[in-house]
Amino acid sequence: MRRSGLVVAEGLDAMVAAAQPGVTTGEVDAVGREVLASHGARSSFLGYGADYGTPFPGVACISTNNELVHGIPGSRVLEAGDVVSIDFGAILQGWHGDAARTVIVGEGAAEDEALIDATREAFWAGVLAMRAGGRVGDISKAIEGHVKRLPTRYGTLREYTGHGIGSEMHMEPDVPNWHRRGRSTPRLETGMVLAIEPMLTRGTHQTLELDDDWTVVSRDGSNGAHWENTVAITEHGLWVLTEHDGGAARLGDLFGPLSD
Repeated sequence: MRRSGLVVAEGLDAMVAAAQPGVTTGEVDAVGREVLASHGARSSFLGYGADYGTPFPGVACISTNNELVHGIPGSRVLEAGDVVSIDFGAILQGWHGDAARTVIVGEGAAEDEALIDATREAFWAGVLAMRAGGRVGDISKAIEGHVKRLPTRYGTLREYTGHGIGSEMHMEPDVPNWHRRGRSTPRLETGMVLAIEPMLTRGTHQTLELDDDWTVVSRDGSNGAHWENTVAITEHGLWVLTEHDGGAARLGDLFGPLSD
């Protein structure tokens, strides 16, 4: 999973760099396809959903402005100031990696920069709450607590959550980004791997799904941001499999990779 996670990290770097004014979201997706091919990896996303609905046609979900998640790459031309979320997954030897980043194309609004910062830091707040012997709810509570302490009010998506990941992209348990008070949640154990992924908006948490059966937009038209990584609980501590440094720069004493 670390190997697939590094493919995801490389692909996200390349797609973020490609997200420039005048470039289409389909062209950004093509960059991700090239990275997968260069490593002999398969896409976690391409064709996803074929068993129960419309198969996803890209290797990355590319969502712009009020498109919050699951945006379909295509002919849309990126413009300066656009807020773009890129969600990308890779499979190597049957094991998945999954991560997302949100960036602004060129120069953007200060409010959107703050939204992205808030979402990224909410992710790290959740990760820092992961402990073998703890519960999934500890992660949810840490994410929600971070967002509520911010001076600006943001909406936290409720219908879409983080998840377990491994031999499949979506596995148990779900990892909500808000704390469900009074409910017992699964115990965290050594060897578990979770995709932690806060999704925030500048408005409310309410969403709509478009007629393409995939793209999720904010009901009030507000911009959104998405930040995600695949995180393992090892016998030595935490290991962010989709960060180049494994999360060392942010985890401190909690950083515990299985190997170099």
